[in-house]
Amino acid sequence: MEKLLPVLILFILFFCNIPISFALFASSLFYFLFMNTNTFADLILQTFIKSAESFPLLAIPFFIMAGAVMNYSGISDKLMKMAEVLSGHMKGGLAQVNVLLSVLMGGISGSANADAAMECKILVPEMTKRGFSKSFSAAITAASSAITPVIPPGINLIIYSLIANVSVAKMFLAGYVPGFLMCIALMVTVSIISRKRGYGATREKRATGKEVALQMKDSIWALLLPFGIILGMRVGFFTPTEAGAMAVLYCLFIGFFIYKELKIEHLAGIVKETVYGTSSVMFIIIGAGVFGQYLNWERIPHIIGEYLMNITSSPIAFLLIVNAILLLIGMFIEGGAAMIILAPLLIPTARSLGIDPVHFGIVMIVNIMIGGITPPFGSMMFLTCSIVDVPIKEFVKESLPFIVALFIVLVIVTFCPKLMLLLPNLI
Repeated sequence: MEKLLPVLILFILFFCNIPISFALFASSLFYFLFMNTNTFADLILQTFIKSAESFPLLAIPFFIMAGAVMNYSGISDKLMKMAEVLSGHMKGGLAQVNVLLSVLMGGISGSANADAAMECKILVPEMTKRGFSKSFSAAITAASSAITPVIPPGINLIIYSLIANVSVAKMFLAGYVPGFLMCIALMVTVSIISRKRGYGATREKRATGKEVALQMKDSIWALLLPFGIILGMRVGFFTPTEAGAMAVLYCLFIGFFIYKELKIEHLAGIVKETVYGTSSVMFIIIGAGVFGQYLNWERIPHIIGEYLMNITSSPIAFLLIVNAILLLIGMFIEGGAAMIILAPLLIPTARSLGIDPVHFGIVMIVNIMIGGITPPFGSMMFLTCSIVDVPIKEFVKESLPFIVALFIVLVIVTFCPKLMLLLPNLI
């Protein structure tokens, strides 16, 4: 049990509301300074630096910058109009737009919290004007934002690829099916609730083919981005890191020369958002790298693997256990951090049981994103409640149908690996 003392310290610091990166640093330093005294302090500092010295990690700031450029360049507005044309005629029109916009944004922003914050500011005020309750608006915004990191190029897909040493392109392709399943599940749930409460559509009738074609023409530059990224990586035009750089250049070109909404004065805000977003992610990755050194030194992944293998040798039973662990952890720890901490512990056992690492990554990411909207500490729950000014109790009540819908998708994701791997295997 002594070996697990740093883990205990880590969770105590989490519950004391210490930032995740600092909690990882503190628990790791406790181990190397007071438990493993044979390691020199300068070697610990070298580990700090080495954790960030990875060329593929450059993809993270590039894709974060692409999302920031998108918000200033008019791409977000074009995507919202496209979503409204496609789903505005349905029951609960703006709530349906909310869900569909998350799918379209997922291909570009890649961040659940960024997507939730944007939709809280753009869509929720309009939803409340049209008769939707604030708590319902907050709940569907948080639930739909869980789709964003699953649709490529989600940051979590990139991070998992690096941890598990699997193809980023395969992870990107595997993300489409579960992302669209989550979208369908939430849209059906919105329709059922809207019929009961009388939430109306934003359009009197379904958009005609001509209207869809015209809006498609107006939004095509934004819609082409995620497909261009995957196609470019697949045919070998660029690596995942270079794909991030190309995404930034593409968004800048569209903003300046096509939509003409991006101005020189916006660049300072874009850089600021990129630095803030990148630093928070990188601090967690570096902290997790040092924490991983402690885990490997004490052979904790091996011990956990042996323990799980003693419990069961069935891949299905293992996935059920992992689902329970991840859902619980996701309620307390932010999604990206939870994956960085847990993936190295669980991937070796998953591989030994014959579970495809790409499928396992999708299971992990969907799990953790559902945890992000559930109490007591779901990150998207807190974010939307604070921006919209909704009590947590009301949010939880409204979010329960959406959590159930996402649980159904999780069951499909867990037990239908062939469906999840359909696109990677085809290509």
